[in-house]
This record gives sequence, structure tokens and C-alpha cells, in this order.
Amino acid sequence: MTGIHDENLDPSAEADDATFDARAALLSGHDFWSTRGGSGIRSIVMVDGPHGVRRQGGTADNLGFNQSLPSTCFPPGAGIASSWDPALVREVGEALGREARALDVDVLLGPAINIKRSPLGGRTFEYFSEDPRLTGALAVEYVRGVQSTGVGTSVKHFAVNSQETERMRVSAEVDDRTLREIYLPAFERVVKEAAPTSVMSAYNAINGVFSSENRWLLTELLREEWGFDGLVVSDWGAIKDRVEALAAGLDLEMPGTGDEGTEAILQAVRDGRLDRSLVEASVERLRRLAERTATAADAAEGFDAEAHHALARRAAAASVVLLRNEAQTLPLRAGRKVAVIGELAVSPQYQGGGSSHVNPTRVDVPLDELRGALGDDYVAYTAGYEKDATDETALTLLAEARAVAASVDVAVVFVGLYEEDQSEGFDREHLDLPAAHVALIDAVAEVAPRTVVVLSNGGVVTLESWHDRVDAIVEGWALGQAVGSALADVLTGAVNPSGHLAETIPVALTDTPTYLNFPGEQEVVRHGEGVFVGYRYYTSADRAVRYPFGHGLSYTTFSIEGFEVEAIGSDAATARVTVRNTGEVAGSEVVQLYVAPAPSSVRRPVRELGAFAKISLEPGQATTVSLELERRAFAHWDARGARWWVDPGMYRVELGRSANDIVEVRELALEGDVERPNPLSLDSTVKEWFGHAVVGPALMQSMMANATPEQQDAAAANSNALKMVESMPMGQFARFPGVEIPEEALEQLIALSVAAAEAEPAA
Repeated sequence: MTGIHDENLDPSAEADDATFDARAALLSGHDFWSTRGGSGIRSIVMVDGPHGVRRQGGTADNLGFNQSLPSTCFPPGAGIASSWDPALVREVGEALGREARALDVDVLLGPAINIKRSPLGGRTFEYFSEDPRLTGALAVEYVRGVQSTGVGTSVKHFAVNSQETERMRVSAEVDDRTLREIYLPAFERVVKEAAPTSVMSAYNAINGVFSSENRWLLTELLREEWGFDGLVVSDWGAIKDRVEALAAGLDLEMPGTGDEGTEAILQAVRDGRLDRSLVEASVERLRRLAERTATAADAAEGFDAEAHHALARRAAAASVVLLRNEAQTLPLRAGRKVAVIGELAVSPQYQGGGSSHVNPTRVDVPLDELRGALGDDYVAYTAGYEKDATDETALTLLAEARAVAASVDVAVVFVGLYEEDQSEGFDREHLDLPAAHVALIDAVAEVAPRTVVVLSNGGVVTLESWHDRVDAIVEGWALGQAVGSALADVLTGAVNPSGHLAETIPVALTDTPTYLNFPGEQEVVRHGEGVFVGYRYYTSADRAVRYPFGHGLSYTTFSIEGFEVEAIGSDAATARVTVRNTGEVAGSEVVQLYVAPAPSSVRRPVRELGAFAKISLEPGQATTVSLELERRAFAHWDARGARWWVDPGMYRVELGRSANDIVEVRELALEGDVERPNPLSLDSTVKEWFGHAVVGPALMQSMMANATPEQQDAAAANSNALKMVESMPMGQFARFPGVEIPEEALEQLIALSVAAAEAEPAA
């Protein structure tokens, strides 16, 4: 490595430069998973995440090809987000932290909190939701849980990383309001409320500037506006220009690139292109991270694999969503004959592919667990399909499935997506299940007295060709290593399903808001749907869906009483509602509050999730829930003013069982934000001049006073005249024949607008 050297420098100066060179070298990783040590800063280990500790031994890689040390595979994001249970996510975070500590890991690379923009996203099995409020609430508790053990986290992927197609070079073209309302709020909430030790920059560019070299993103927004004081680390191999990245605010390059990155930094300092203080600041942030996680490194110990598996089972069961349950087909009742059909019942699919792939400590098999719960004599099994079956074998398997299904009381069909269908590195091309799985559902539904379909899929699949032919549908997502026991718990009623959809299941791919824009073309993806992502689009466009955001059935029933909403100040509110379990079994309900906006100058969704809470109730038990609707629940991002803005007016606070099923509504008047009129100029439009609270009436009075009776009559008769010119700058309009407003009159009116802007607003 070449240092900063000058023959005229004294020895102490050369020593200082040598020290600086050594410190700069710390900002490039040692290998795939560890940083360099030196200058009093210890090496730290950073591994994937997010739903398990993927600590690799021997030769490491970041693509998931090499086996990792055993650790608990908890439900990935697509699964556990459906629990709508921040407290549960915190428990899982604490367990992840304990396992990271036991495996000598300092930083767990998670949570992954990008928004599910399209159901085709290849990595959506890792992400929580299409809604930033739900995502942010879960992510805060994940970070708090992990970091309570002394292990660090790395919130990823910052930002707008919603696809895998061309992920290393695609530019996400997103307007400022959409960034602020959809793609940034979860990151902002985690940074402000949970203080993560690090943030990982994404591969993609945002509006032409790569995330890893984006000063607005990493410094102006993340550090200066949000107050983040931790380390910014690159996604593995994301940096295009090491000097630009460091200048933008990215501290640590991962993985290591030998001395290449360090040499670039040192040369830039020598040339005066990079301030030496920026290097020192990044090294200091690395030091703080190493010191903050040192306790975890010193306290490494084993973890209780059985206890963590029990938690994984509980988390998985809480994440199962009961979509459909006609004629109370579920739960399965003791003494009834059941057919378990489908290869996924014996070779379960429980996670996606890529860097988050976990080597589980064990895997619960659905068939074994159902036989254990119902009795071997009551549970028959047949494969129904094989992954790579020939046509002849496929027909034989279907015939066997029909025969078994016709001989039982209930057939439970296990179908879904394989790991190669849902992985980091590529996006899906359609929403279909494998053809053999659909053929099996059709075959069984023809002959079985009752048919239950159990889905195992990291991303949304279409249900359309067979939905109405089956009696019950269980959305199992990707449930982690306890997949079998968790599904058996829910299917048999040992656990009452309480999961609710964290993403919409559309009728067809063509119905999705991103259909014409995803995944873009020529290395650019245009977010043309704006803020209308997920349910925000479907509800606003009145587009039918198969199952809406927030939907989830139970084996019990709930009633609501005493729904009240009270304004707090000018821009917030508190809601209270009493929820009662009116059924015969214990269960959990998710209270969902949505906010419908007041009239606004911008186009807003019909409703947006404002607050939620998950509660557990015994039969007959009731509890009163209080939910805070803070300012941001009512605000939109005013791009012109670069601010959050609450429109004054009448809002609707809606209590829903989903984004489509609103059961109670209360109106809420908010004073909101008072707009102080901006000073006018000759470039301001005619509409702005006539619409100004102070200048408008004076201008109209002046024009009418100088007009002839004929002109006054013509103006009164033609109400559209002003609309025809309302976008014209006043400087041009004032010179129009017949208008001809004197220059001195315009100057007086401009002065009047300046005085109005400077005046204190009325109390």
C-alpha cells in the first residue's frame, strides 16, 4: 500500500500519515464477512439475516452456495409480518441476537424492510409488507430485540430496492412525494425510534444516482435530517466509485477488495478531492460500532435450540392466515379421516433462496405433525405430484390422489412455490402455482367431500382457477423451520389462526398498480403508480381483489363496542374501541384503524393505515384498546414546500377488518396546518393572484371598478373566462388588451402580498 509521503516531511509527520493510511484501510472489509482490525479497532463479523443467523464456516461466499452453521430458521418477513404482532417480532429479534452472539457474530444484516411494490418481486419473501406503517412498526421491534443482546443490526436495503431485475444498475425513478410517503417512512421510523447500529445501502440508483454514492440519501436525509449516527455499510459489491461513496456518507465497503478501495481513498486525499476529516469520521463510526458490539463478542455462549424452535413454532402459527373457511371445514376434527396430499407435505418449503438461506437446526414435517395430532390411523398420504415427474408419472400420481381423496372426510392439499421460484437475484414472471399443483387441486376438489388447500409461498400466488371449488384456504407463506408443527397446530385448532394479510392478493397480475411499469426497461424503472402502492391503489381505483390487505379469518368471532375518536391538538387524535370475543374459543384480533383524508390539493389514497394493535381474548372476554393517531397518520408530503402537511378539514377514521371491510366510521375535524400566503410576483399565475386571500379581492375590485358596464356584464356572463387564463403569469395577463393593469397597481398589490406573508397568523 502506498502512503501519503513527502521527503520534506519530518518523521513525526510521516508517522501520522502512516497511521492515517492504516486507519483508512479499515474502511474496506477483510473478507466476505469480517472487517479489518487495527489502530485499536477490533475486527467485527457481519452476516445475514434477516430471519436466521447465516454464519458460514470455512470458505465463505455471499450467494448462499456454501452451507452455514446450524441456526434457527424463523419465519421470513412475508410470514411473520402477517402476525401483525410487534411484540412477537421483538421476541424473535432477541432470539436472533442470542444466536448471533453464540456464533461469534457482531452484526446481523437485517431487518429487510423494503416495500412490496409488486407481487413479482423476487425478494419479497424477505420483506414485511406493502404498507410502510406496518413495516416500520415491526422493524422497530426487530431492531430493539436484536440490539438488546448487544448484537448490532443493519437495516436494509436503503432505499427503493423493490426488484431484483437489473438490481445492480437499475435506476428507480420516483417522485419526491412517493419517496417520502411510501419508500422512506419505515427506514425513518426505525432510525428515529430504535437507533440501529448500521444501515445498508442498496444496489440500485434513485433518480439516476446510485444509493451507495447518493449524498442526499446518506448524509442530508439519513444523518442530518433523521439524526442517524451509526455506520453506513454497502450492500455486498454495491460500490461503483469508492471515493464518491465515502464522500456521500458511506463508511464501510463490503466485502473487501484488497487495497484497491483504500488506494483510491488515499489518492483522493492527496489530490485534495476528498477531505481527510471524512475518512476520520467514518473510522470513528466503525470504532463506535466495534465498541458497542464488543460485549456480545466477549459474552459468546450457546443458545437453547429447543426453546428457540418452540418460539419459531409459535411465531409461525401466529403468521398463518386463514383466507377461506366454508361450512366450518376447519379446524380438522378428531375421528375424521383425513388425506394429506402433496409432496410439500413431506418436503416442506419454508424459506426463499439467496443470501438469507438458513441452515436450520431441524425441520418439522407437516405430514408427521398431522399424524401425531390426529393419529396415524386417521391420516392417509399420497404425493399427488413430483417436482420433476414425467407426464406418465404425473398422471399416475393424480389418479392415486383422486382415489385417496374420495375415501376420506377431508382432503388437505399442500401446494406452493419451490425455492428456485422465489429467490434473491431474479423476479418472478407470473403469479401462477406450478401446473402440477393446480392439476392436483382440481383433481382432488372433484371427488373429496371437503377440500382444504394449504399454501407455502414466499410471494403472492393467484387463486383464481380453483378458489371457488375448494372449501378452505390456508395461506402459509414461508414459515421457517417449524412449518410442519405450526400448520398442524392451526389446521387442528390447537392454535386459533390470527394472521392477517400484510399484502393484497389480487385477482390478476393485470390488476396490480405496477403492471405496466414493473420491472422497467433499459435499466430504468418508473414508479408511475406514485403513492398508490398495494391497497392504496385497489381501494382508490375501486379495483376488485381476491383478498384485501388486512384480511384474516378466525375460529372465533369478535364484536366491537364504543368506538370513539377524539382530536388531540390541531393535527392528531386518539381512538378507543372495546373488542369482545363472542365465540367459544380463545383467539387474537387485529384492530385496524384507517384514515380517509380531508379535501386536499394533492391526490390522496381513499384510505391509509393509521394505527393497529393485536389483542388476545378468552371466550366472552372484552378489552378496550386505545390507539394513537399521530400527526403523520393525517399528513401528506408537500413536495413544493418540502414539508409534511396536514390539510385542515374533515377526516374519517375508519375501523376495519381489512382495507376493504370497514365496519365503523367516525368523522374528525382537524384544524391542520395554516397556510401563510406566499408573496406574489409577476411570474405568479392569474389563479394564484385571484386566489390570494388578501390580494385577490382587492384585484377583483380594482378591475371591476375600471371596467365599463359592458365589460362587467360580459365577465359576469362568462364564468369560464378566468379559467381560460388562470395558468398565465400575471405579468403577461396584465398587458392583455382590455386588461392593462397599471404597473404601479401591480407593485402595490405585490407589496400587499409581502405584508400578508410577514404578518403573524391569527390566534
